[in-house]
Amino acid sequence: MTRPGPSILKYLYLTWLLLCSSLALAAEPPELKKVTFLPQWLPQAQFAGYYMAEHKGFYRRHGIELTMIQGGPAHSPIDYLREKKADIVTLWLSSALQLADRGLEVVNIGQIIPRSTLMLVTKTSSGIKQPADMHGKKIALWPADFQIQPQAFFDKFNLKVQIVTTDSPVNLFLRDGVQVASLMWYNEYHTLLNSGLDPKEMQLFAFDDYGLNFPEDGIYLLKESFDRDPKTACAFAAASMEGWRYAFAHPDEAVDLMVRVMDAAHVPANRVHQRWMLDRIREVATSGPPGAQLGNLPAEDYQRVGDILVANGLITAVAPFTSFSQRCADHD
Repeated sequence: MTRPGPSILKYLYLTWLLLCSSLALAAEPPELKKVTFLPQWLPQAQFAGYYMAEHKGFYRRHGIELTMIQGGPAHSPIDYLREKKADIVTLWLSSALQLADRGLEVVNIGQIIPRSTLMLVTKTSSGIKQPADMHGKKIALWPADFQIQPQAFFDKFNLKVQIVTTDSPVNLFLRDGVQVASLMWYNEYHTLLNSGLDPKEMQLFAFDDYGLNFPEDGIYLLKESFDRDPKTACAFAAASMEGWRYAFAHPDEAVDLMVRVMDAAHVPANRVHQRWMLDRIREVATSGPPGAQLGNLPAEDYQRVGDILVANGLITAVAPFTSFSQRCADHD
């Protein structure tokens, strides 16, 4: 038998080294992209999908090392975005449109709450059964952007009302300090039920029933950040949607997680209330027309909100929808 010459042995050795190097590189996990994320309020089931995605490792599986910043009154998502303390935040659509109009370009990469859950409530004993009956009444509202829809509602029906701005509209309402109050369907309405009010004792005025539907929680980041790395932004959106789908499919597990998160953050937690909140968020998030995908911002809703903000002098113009909303399927 002819023995291989030195040149052949050298070739085989180099091939073996190259193969080992390739295998080592293939086994090395890809580097994770660091992302900071700020929900717009304190931990609660309103944000269960994000916490679930982090807990189940969905962000890491999508190539992201996530730092979740605790939201709350001291952590404005607008300030955090403007000062680049957070890469991605959640905002209401009306807030994002005003931000863009003031020169800070942002893009929407996901819409979790596509339908308004902000409502007005009255007691049936007050005799207020229709919008016209609110004329001249005292109405408790949260400050800032929470007054945009109510004001558009009052203008639509030519109502002159006395607005009482407060951080706790339902507290004034329960003490009969006002005849009307604003609330979130997934939150304060349940508080009123728990306080002893029967649904038949209350009259709800949902803004989307009066042509004033404002999509609420969406996922936003600076346009310059998206343009620099659309792949990571879309990976965040994909992992978040996976987290929401999991939370909706496993509500008990999601509520258990949120109660633990809230306890750790020293936020008062009520399991029954958190389950109510998650169920209502699921109903709204999945309430689109047949075939609608979780996470998409409809163009017609965007235009409606923009037009109302322009009509009320809150923004000067509506930016093109195609530059404001980025669908990640277009960036695959």
